[in-house]
Amino acid sequence: MSSTSSRDPTPTRSMLARLQQGGVVLVLGLLALAVYWAVQGHLAAAGWLAFVALTGHAWILGLEIVAAAWHNRGDPVEPASLRAALHAWWQESRIAPQVFAWRQPFRWREFPDSTGPGAPGAAPAVLIHGFVCNRGFWLPWMERMRELGLPYVSVNLEPVFGSIDDYVPHVECAVQAAEALGGGRPVLVCHSMGGLAARAWLAAQPGNRARVGTIVTIGSPHHGTALASWSPFDNGQQMQQGSAWLAELALAEHQQAGEHAYQNFVCWYANTDNIVFPASTATLPGADNRHVGGAAHVDLAFHPRVMTESLAMLASAGNSPSERTDS
Repeated sequence: MSSTSSRDPTPTRSMLARLQQGGVVLVLGLLALAVYWAVQGHLAAAGWLAFVALTGHAWILGLEIVAAAWHNRGDPVEPASLRAALHAWWQESRIAPQVFAWRQPFRWREFPDSTGPGAPGAAPAVLIHGFVCNRGFWLPWMERMRELGLPYVSVNLEPVFGSIDDYVPHVECAVQAAEALGGGRPVLVCHSMGGLAARAWLAAQPGNRARVGTIVTIGSPHHGTALASWSPFDNGQQMQQGSAWLAELALAEHQQAGEHAYQNFVCWYANTDNIVFPASTATLPGADNRHVGGAAHVDLAFHPRVMTESLAMLASAGNSPSERTDS
């Protein structure tokens, strides 16, 4: 990895980290209350409070898995088996606290962005996170990339609940920083809403498309998601199926590149995604669409196949290492 210089392009502020730190404090407060109740002899109430505080997220994730299965019934993608759905639920329940209660609120600055070129032939990556996330989401990727000598630049997309259009300047700054690293055209690696932020940046200026190589999206709601129909936030409403924002984005893309608008995209998707569903909404026409079975929304980003093949693309300057296959 590159040596450290006086210039550090790493984002220095994260309102999302503060919000999630508050959430962790709230859970710890509930657990402290449960201990107090237990000491006072209210064992049943204490047990229930501790159970809800520690496992409440898992039951919410379970409801999302059920909702995804319901909406996937008429989708062109083959529905998941019960075993696959249960596996996805378990994995997501296990990994979600690691991301939202540890990496993002407390460790998001642990691995600074690169300040120089990486291994010969490696393309610099621009890591673009999704909704209610920050750069801490990518820590396992950053650790692997540092080991492999793959340079990267990251973003913190804020305001957290603003319009996706507000994120275009963030992506532009990150792409400029990646271009300054050398090593060929940057590769955009995006999770969830980050894929839409990348598309919005591509459509913002006619020349942006030629500045980057492959665009990797992981569980991105390219055609919206049924879950967004419940969102009161600007970016959530933009991710609703059939939203005017998505229609305008697709129109701008096709005006710029026609039927080749998505030929440089690699879209990872899963029929057990608990956030982006129906499953086919995470695919794009003409893209290299790759299905992964038994992975939920956050877990999909850290699936061994997703990471291995995506990192191989970076090591080979964005060239895809395998054919378009589902598994």
